[in-house]
Amino acid sequence: MDRREFLIRLGRYGAAAGAAFLAGRAGLFAQSGRGRKTYDLVAVKGGEPDLMFDRGIEALGGMGQFVRTGQTVAIKPNISFGSEPGPRGGANTNPLLVKRIVEHCLNAGASRVYVFDNSIQYWKTCYDRSGIERLAKAAGAIVVPANSEGAYQTVPVPGGRALKNAKVHELYLGSDVVINVPVLKHHSSTSITAALKNLMGTVWDRTTWHFIDLHQCIADFPLFRRPTLNVIDAYQVLMSGGPQGYSTSRRLKMQMQILSADIVAADVAAAKTWGIEPEKVAYIMKAADLRLGVADLDRLSIGRISL
Repeated sequence: MDRREFLIRLGRYGAAAGAAFLAGRAGLFAQSGRGRKTYDLVAVKGGEPDLMFDRGIEALGGMGQFVRTGQTVAIKPNISFGSEPGPRGGANTNPLLVKRIVEHCLNAGASRVYVFDNSIQYWKTCYDRSGIERLAKAAGAIVVPANSEGAYQTVPVPGGRALKNAKVHELYLGSDVVINVPVLKHHSSTSITAALKNLMGTVWDRTTWHFIDLHQCIADFPLFRRPTLNVIDAYQVLMSGGPQGYSTSRRLKMQMQILSADIVAADVAAAKTWGIEPEKVAYIMKAADLRLGVADLDRLSIGRISL
């Protein structure tokens, strides 16, 4: 089934049936995850973003598995557009999820928790309308604008096939822990965007990636540094018109979340959840070829949680 046919069927069956169809296509909830003590990837469905994260991080062993007492944490959500959350949202990461991650980090003993993104639109508008700045600050985070070139430093990308260096934000460079929190959505240039592509918001010179080799640059960048944890927000999913979304864009309330330290596995699961085979998303396969993670989900232990 190609993507066009998939979207037609999605419109016919409606949101509830579409969510079930996607979950089945992903294979993430085909088996029970009970009895496992540790997982490589956890998939949660059926709850609100904050509660799904509570259950997901618990299944991974708790935030203490990723954040130690006294460490600094940089949380990188998608805050690219001046869009509000809700039924017409999906362009940015859900603010309730960001808030809950901040709380878990501080409860695990983090000394400071930062939230930042190099927004595509005017950063103040994006930070405000997305709801992320307000809720992250309420949870105790330090919310940092990423609109000044002086906050970026050029670093080499060891082993990069197309991307040899990048100008990277100081929080991505200097924080002890990086938590990557993308929103799953359609993207006009790459079919979808999730964990790997969300890291473009940590660099200053990302426009040049489009002229070099976009998919290879996305795959190359984690050779410099991989996030400690990836949390993919698939609560309200933009199915067309991405990355910004329009009034005519298709949206689906999936109420799902994917958590993994493996950025490739997370994106493979996200692609299947969205309704596209990961082999059709070039940067995912290129990242797997660079051995940045596992593309074969059958090789992983997957925790499956339905709320």
